Amino acid sequence: MLSLVHLEVLAAVARHGSVTEAAKELHYSQPSVSHHLSRLEAATGVKLVQRVGRGIRLTPEGLLLAGRAAEIVGRVDAATTELAAHAGLRSGRVRVAANASAAATIVPEVAAALAERHPGLELSLFERHPVEALEMVRHGEVEIAVVFRHAGAPAEEGFRFVHLGDDPIHLISRQQDDGLANHRHSAWIGGCDACREELEVVCRSEGFAPRISSHSDDMVVVQALVAAGAGVAVLPGLGLRAHRRPDVHATELKGFHREIHAATYGDPPDPPGVAAVLALLRRVLSA
Repeated sequence: MLSLVHLEVLAAVARHGSVTEAAKELHYSQPSVSHHLSRLEAATGVKLVQRVGRGIRLTPEGLLLAGRAAEIVGRVDAATTELAAHAGLRSGRVRVAANASAAATIVPEVAAALAERHPGLELSLFERHPVEALEMVRHGEVEIAVVFRHAGAPAEEGFRFVHLGDDPIHLISRQQDDGLANHRHSAWIGGCDACREELEVVCRSEGFAPRISSHSDDMVVVQALVAAGAGVAVLPGLGLRAHRRPDVHATELKGFHREIHAATYGDPPDPPGVAAVLALLRRVLSA
């Protein structure tokens, strides 16, 4: 079955004649655009793009499908615009609470996409720890909380969680090494209660308990301490995307990750503005 997202990507590539420019328009990464094109080729069973020097061009089959894709996407956009006029997406505000790494990476991309698609709809961000973010949702202070959770964590009563994706965990060290086993006697930098619990689980997998000598939730401070030789730490991938010092090394810990969720409160359906932001959160994190 053909995916609307795949067709939207093909139409954008056809408009710009470039994966790079299509990625900018859609707020995707270049590898994500290439991935969607490959999936579309697999679904259709025909070659749609071909390499030409350092760029690409559409095959005759690709041009044919791109024309249809533009028509289909245009009709869907038109239907969405018509519905938005009735559903209240032309004005209003959606308030989002998110932890630091999500607030520095996912949410700004969503804000940019929202401004383009629904310029009358305002997104307000509050940087909060997941526990505080969920309380803000519960009390009606925000509509959405973007939080990290660990697999198997019980769902809090009254909340609805949408799994946006997984965020890998990395060992942050001063020198490149083979992983945790080299640091059973090292000093460690711990963060919030949930982060320390995460660190302890990771270290127990290698048969030791971490000796936590410093405490910080700030990804900038943590990496500065590691660079200064004050200890080693674990950080999520989103944190490294937001801030990465060139003088520390990050080693992905296979088998360990955080689950990123968007949380709302109460019974469905969500208001149109909230539903629009949730859709963009899923899209941005999966890109």
